[in-house]
Amino acid sequence: MPSGSVRLINAVFYAHHGVMQEEHRIGGRYEVDVRMDVDFEEAAQHDDLSKTVDYESIYKLVQRIVTENRFYLIEKLAYLIACEVLNLYSIVQFVEVTVRKPNPPVGGTCDRAEAVYSKKAEPS
Repeated sequence: MPSGSVRLINAVFYAHHGVMQEEHRIGGRYEVDVRMDVDFEEAAQHDDLSKTVDYESIYKLVQRIVTENRFYLIEKLAYLIACEVLNLYSIVQFVEVTVRKPNPPVGGTCDRAEAVYSKKAEPS
């Protein structure tokens, strides 16, 4: 069975997530990667966007989830994004979402914290 991946890499948003009250008040930078496994052979053969996943619509979905909510955990963001992608795009066979928080408040030097969540589409 043919397959491929469509990816959004390092979509960046300013939002208000975190366990600390200060993170909810001030906000911070969040980075998101989304990998979607799809069979896009027909899309490629016919140069037809309707036969694959539109990464612009995925970006808007991610943007809405990240910026219009306030959660304690980046794990919640990764989980919700993955579930929404699978719910809205039946062409997606597997999704992996990475949410990064640069310079997390861990009491020392740390480049980033990240949560990675992956989920396979349910058979129809």
